[in-house]
Amino acid sequence: MPMNENDRQNDRKNDRQDRPFERRDRRDRRDREQPESDWGERLVALNRVTKVVKGGKNFRFAALVVVGNEKTHQVGAAIGKAKEVPEAIRKAKEAAMKHLVTVPMSGTTIPHAIDGLFGTAKVVLLPAEEGAGVIAGGGARAVLELAGVKDIRTKTFGTNNRINTVKATLEGLKGLRNAETVAKMRGKTVEEIVG
Repeated sequence: MPMNENDRQNDRKNDRQDRPFERRDRRDRRDREQPESDWGERLVALNRVTKVVKGGKNFRFAALVVVGNEKTHQVGAAIGKAKEVPEAIRKAKEAAMKHLVTVPMSGTTIPHAIDGLFGTAKVVLLPAEEGAGVIAGGGARAVLELAGVKDIRTKTFGTNNRINTVKATLEGLKGLRNAETVAKMRGKTVEEIVG
């Protein structure tokens, strides 16, 4: 014989009475530590864009965020756009994680000098001796520090636009090659190439 609606409701009430009510402590959830991440992030630029419409003005935000892992020498940058700043930063961070560049290292510096170009921005990256530190300004400094480069000299030409400077720095880092990579590409040993 099928159960009617009243029987089902009575069954549910009996189930609830049999089980004692257990209250979960909210503090446990709040105190739970987030796992320490090796990934660092830095907000390089935040632009407010205004669109004038019939009913007034619409404000939106564009955030340029650089993310990097100093241990694995990976770095990426992206722009996120949203109506609120935290949401724009979150979007930028997610997009940056999808476009990472691995930086080949020679000790604490880069293996060779290289120019990075993007738009009218030109960033010259030069290896430096140990202890020199990161000699860079603006967007280039954020990218290099998060990539785990400890000693480097840079010079920016053409524009002081932070977005283009960051992208030019990333283009320069993409073009870097260490001796092992070049030897593998040419089918030779490292000793043959280094001389």
